[in-house]
Amino acid sequence: MNKEIGCGVAIIIPCYNEGETIHKVVSGFKEALPDAIVYVYDNCSTDNTQEQAKNAGAIVRIEKRQGKGNVIRTMFADVNADYYVLVDGDLTYDPKVAPEMIKHLIDNNLDMLNISRDGVAGAYRRGHKIGNFLLTKTVEVIFGSGLSDMLSGYRVFTNRFVKTFPAKSNGFEVETELTVHSLEMKLPIGELSAKYDDRPDGSVSKLSTYRDGVKILLMITRLFFLVKPLISFSILSGVLAISAIIIGWVQVVSPLLEYGVITKYPSVILSSSLMVLSILLFISGVIINAISNTRKDYFRLLYLSK
Repeated sequence: MNKEIGCGVAIIIPCYNEGETIHKVVSGFKEALPDAIVYVYDNCSTDNTQEQAKNAGAIVRIEKRQGKGNVIRTMFADVNADYYVLVDGDLTYDPKVAPEMIKHLIDNNLDMLNISRDGVAGAYRRGHKIGNFLLTKTVEVIFGSGLSDMLSGYRVFTNRFVKTFPAKSNGFEVETELTVHSLEMKLPIGELSAKYDDRPDGSVSKLSTYRDGVKILLMITRLFFLVKPLISFSILSGVLAISAIIIGWVQVVSPLLEYGVITKYPSVILSSSLMVLSILLFISGVIINAISNTRKDYFRLLYLSK
């Protein structure tokens, strides 16, 4: 693993087949932040991404495990800096905004600053926009008020955020994990709006509206059970308990009261099994909630030690 000497600001750019744009992205950030060090982590591109990044003056590293989450996990582990600017290498985000982002982060004592995309016509595919809105609102309902553009690829972080982020995601769902982690730990976060441009000709988006949308939704569900186990398991327990009561009343109790005899023994077994399972789920939720609180306390202490 390549460990880099700490610096003031590090520009970290995950890339996969961005040979058409990466040179301009690196050059733009070098112009906007002359003292920053630019790192490009290539995810085994099949084009000339690495060559273009090196020619622009970036430090190039390779991450062989496919997926944006894997790349960000490695970047966060390898690079040491006071502040990190995370940006996609597709030339859709404006490098000139970076100094303002860092200043806003420092002035407001934030640990993460997100850029809400103000897209030009055609820059933001309709499917992506609708999916982003629905997923962002889902996270807001489950985890509390957070960001208006959860899936943005342009953010600034402090060192202590980066070095205490668990980074469990493998793909594009990592943006969801970044947001939920900050909400779970009640970290100070903020958001600014900035221009979002269309990809230039020859540059192709790697995000699949439906496939990655499903992965992100599954990540939200998994984080819901991890972060709020008492609520999530109680919901499942309640559904099973209500089902057991309904089946028991309709199939067992009502015939017993009417005819004085139980006529459907399988329904007795089913209703009883559902009620037992409901109780077990609730108990599991209580136990996992205690474990989750311990986990949260650990990450909080780790965060405060930075």
